[in-house]
Amino acid sequence: MSDFSSEQKHYLEGFVRGNNLAREALGTPVLHKILGGNPAAAVSTDPHDQARSRFVAEGKKLVPEEEAKAAKDPFALWDLMAEWAESKTFPKGTDIFLMKYHGLFYVAPAQNAFMARLRIPGGQLTSHQLRGLAAMADRWADGSSHVTTRANFQLRNIQPENTLQFLMDLSELGLTSRGSGADNVRNVTGSPTSGVDPQELIDTQPYCRDLHHFILNHNELYGLPRKFNIAFDGGGKVASVDDTNDIGYYAVRVSEGKTVPAGVYFRLRLGGITGHQDFAKDEGVILEPSQHLKVSEAILRVFLERGDRTDRKRARMKYVLDAMGHEAFLTEVETKLGAPLLRFPLSECEPRPEPDKWGHIGFHRQKNEGKVWAGVLTPVGKLTSDQMRGLAKLADEWGSGQIRLTVWQNLLIPDVDEAKITAFEAALAAYGLTARTASLKKNLIACTGNTGCKYANSDTKRHALAIADHVDARLAVDAPVNIHLTGCPHSCAQHYIGDIGLLGTKVSVSEDDEVEGYHVFLGGGYGSEQCIARPFRQGVKAGDCPDLVEGLLKVYLQGRQSPEESFHHFTGRVSNEEIESALAGSSEAAS
Repeated sequence: MSDFSSEQKHYLEGFVRGNNLAREALGTPVLHKILGGNPAAAVSTDPHDQARSRFVAEGKKLVPEEEAKAAKDPFALWDLMAEWAESKTFPKGTDIFLMKYHGLFYVAPAQNAFMARLRIPGGQLTSHQLRGLAAMADRWADGSSHVTTRANFQLRNIQPENTLQFLMDLSELGLTSRGSGADNVRNVTGSPTSGVDPQELIDTQPYCRDLHHFILNHNELYGLPRKFNIAFDGGGKVASVDDTNDIGYYAVRVSEGKTVPAGVYFRLRLGGITGHQDFAKDEGVILEPSQHLKVSEAILRVFLERGDRTDRKRARMKYVLDAMGHEAFLTEVETKLGAPLLRFPLSECEPRPEPDKWGHIGFHRQKNEGKVWAGVLTPVGKLTSDQMRGLAKLADEWGSGQIRLTVWQNLLIPDVDEAKITAFEAALAAYGLTARTASLKKNLIACTGNTGCKYANSDTKRHALAIADHVDARLAVDAPVNIHLTGCPHSCAQHYIGDIGLLGTKVSVSEDDEVEGYHVFLGGGYGSEQCIARPFRQGVKAGDCPDLVEGLLKVYLQGRQSPEESFHHFTGRVSNEEIESALAGSSEAAS
């Protein structure tokens, strides 16, 4: 008999593992005779299998993704991936989901291709790596990259025959995509100005890096009930929006004379998921920065055991916290830690410095005298491979060879000589880029949209640029206004924290016809302005959004109490009805 194919081997492994799961749940030795041993010895010690078995024992049905994880080890797909590459075919069924463990997303029907999502801890990479990614974008993708809202890169239009070559090239660059998709801890984010920011309380990059490698090297922390986000915020000028993450560590300073030694600590926030209209909540806990690995691991292990494996919509950590209560959850974390968490009131911490909403764009002085970071505008995150190579060259020639990605879909080049800003600007312009702009684009966020994502209802990036171009030609906006466009309720662009948030939808224009459009939200914020945006209008056609955003900004500029009043505070004191009345009055005056 010939050897089994990789597909057949994986099927048999899944059959055995699935029967083991059922036996453990029901207490019956289904396979002990076949396996030729003691049935107790065959019981899985994998914590994920044990968590799944508890749901099965309760008579609940696992979601297909959980069954797929139980049947196949997602990190043992290499032979299958080689077969698909050789035959130039895409995976099918739940194998599409398992490929996301390798950072490869089959995005049909939007594109008959893979999208690759990387892992770049803290968003920091070198000029050599950026130059290498540019070459990979030309060789294996579509000649471009996209900066994401997790300070990360995505490359698109990768064909199945090129997947293994892509992964090998990535590894040889010192980068990885392992666990960047599916039910895993996603890219660990931090303050993009870490180490150079004069107002930061702590450099977060060492902690991002430590946690990144800790996750990569603990296989049992993959395959969680759902995806999981972790962020560090050091108190610098550019926020990491840690309060939108499942775990947010944000730096605080404690002065002399308190019940703990003076110094800088991380406060702990848990349960952020703005797509489900919730922010991470301060847990009344501080920790020494060096404790973050043990605390993160303990939290992840509680979530691993407690998270729902039968309902994908309620499998995020927010729902574990809602079900258990925050204090009971922390008690279980302490059990995992084997030590109590340190409770300390937020009121006893010094006030945190506020971020600069334009700190990610333009030139800003660093803590090292004579140096600035250059915040480069990358409209809705897209860069060509030539621009990537150009930025790598600029980082080498004008900076220190570093590039920092931000959650605002742009990048920074640190360590530029302040005396050479004008020359740097000219060099940047040669690549069609700028660090100085009055455009609305500098606070514009857009998800991939329906040109590359099967879930999206609208072409978010194109519509975002259309809005910015329309407004920029007609209106000077002298205050930062965050505009977030997201194509579906997954909210990858976090529309609920935008000053103006747009959620993609389909709008009926006749009995038989629909067009792309958006539900519009107002007044979102993060940090000290933390707020879920409120609904404003439903089902606005995409073609009408530029005029609507222009009108909203005019109402704000004309109605604010002073130039210092932000859009967030303006919409906090002015009702939807008052804004609608002002819009109507403006339209009548224009006609």
